[in-house]
Amino acid sequence: MSQNRRDFIKFVVAGAIATGCPIDLSLLAEPTRARSAVDGEDNEICHKVRDGFHFELPAVSSRHEVVIVGGGISGLAAAYYLSARDWLLLEKEPHWGGNAYAMDYNGSEYATGAAFFLDEKDEAAELARAVDLKLLPIGVWDGTILKGEYIPDMWGDGLDKIPYPATVREAFKKFKKEMLVIDVDKRAKELDNIPFSHFLKGYPPALTKWWNCFAPSNWGALVHESSSLAAIGDFQGFANEDRTLTHMTLPGGNGALSKRLSEVLLKKNADSMISSATTISVQEQRSEVHVTYMHHGKLKTVAAKGVIMATPKFITARLVKDLPEAQRTAMMKIRYAPYPLVNLIYDKPVFNHGYDTWCPGTTFTDVIVADWTVRNQPGYKQKYNILSFYTPLRETDRTRLLTEEGSRQIAANVLRDFKRVLPTTNVDPLEVHIYRRGHPMFMATPGTFTHLIPAAKKPMKRVFFANTDSEGPESLTAGGIAAAKRTIREFDTHVAGKQAKPAG
Repeated sequence: MSQNRRDFIKFVVAGAIATGCPIDLSLLAEPTRARSAVDGEDNEICHKVRDGFHFELPAVSSRHEVVIVGGGISGLAAAYYLSARDWLLLEKEPHWGGNAYAMDYNGSEYATGAAFFLDEKDEAAELARAVDLKLLPIGVWDGTILKGEYIPDMWGDGLDKIPYPATVREAFKKFKKEMLVIDVDKRAKELDNIPFSHFLKGYPPALTKWWNCFAPSNWGALVHESSSLAAIGDFQGFANEDRTLTHMTLPGGNGALSKRLSEVLLKKNADSMISSATTISVQEQRSEVHVTYMHHGKLKTVAAKGVIMATPKFITARLVKDLPEAQRTAMMKIRYAPYPLVNLIYDKPVFNHGYDTWCPGTTFTDVIVADWTVRNQPGYKQKYNILSFYTPLRETDRTRLLTEEGSRQIAANVLRDFKRVLPTTNVDPLEVHIYRRGHPMFMATPGTFTHLIPAAKKPMKRVFFANTDSEGPESLTAGGIAAAKRTIREFDTHVAGKQAKPAG
């Protein structure tokens, strides 16, 4: 794409680069040559927290039964399941939903994060139905684009169609057969501590190339730094011989669930939900916990019987005082992938082959068609073809998200690569949106699930640890919800004096 042509395409750069540390607007001077929109906020407070700045904490101004820190899916679920109890929810961003929130373009909804539920009966699907959302079946297995060819259901009958020599196709089939017979339940601990590259030895480079596309998108790591438990467990879910489809989604992806949850909660509990509130300190006292946060430039301290930390562990470790050193160390060892997401918005059909399509060898990993599950609804007519491109980066590339120009270049690379994958995709979009996120997904590296997470999520006396990085082996919406339920049970057992029972 020429620089002149790029000048006519609107680039929208949005999103904080780190949970807990919103982007510094001073870094985002808008170039005069291109139309561009930027969304962000000042990060002075969270950087002071990161750097150990000493704040003068004010006296307690109010008391609650539970304070929830973090308004992503885990924090919202905790608030929902706490029901009529006296809770207070604090969220740093001005919106609810964390890294998965729904957006729309002139009435067309699209995802900016997690895009589907793995199973119609998982925690996320159950919660969606509880708030009266209609789950829609995806209806197809993932396809892959290889050498300019679209291969539907690649790991099903698509293995007979991949454009490789017969010896390579047979190697893919042999790999599938070997992976499907592994007992991941019996060998869970062993597999979690073996890099997945071990199971790719002796196979053609094309197989590693495919996995180095799939793995970063799902758990943030290349094969040599991926837990074999995460990889093989995931593979058995989508490559098994039973081709029964259970994947479900919502218009706008999983962000639609966050949106509905926030609407339901705000309707009855608006006074208990404070956005644009940056938490700076969580400290257990003898009979309560003190939580201090910054809101509209003023520090405020509240007290609670217990606190649910629905924040990533690298943030949690900096906020919670007096953490046991082994627990703090475990939290800080969990790694997080920088994970921008790029949306290309077209006013004509460009790509409608499948819901989620993998594209090895490009700067993005996969592309999702935003309106895939609603395209056959009575009376529906596709006005815009909105495509969501998942673009995980290496940890060393996180700084590319710090500037507008760096973020725009990532988006421009996605557009360039998409234009070359299939002949029909060589079309300019109306707009290019990039949602930059510096640490949204914990990486399923060897030992994270069996060593780091168990140590990191141990409850304190009055502080309990939710978020997707409290579950695993990979980051899932359902995991964040399961973590919320677990922390409520822990609160009831250790603080409220009630017998533990499943939340909800």
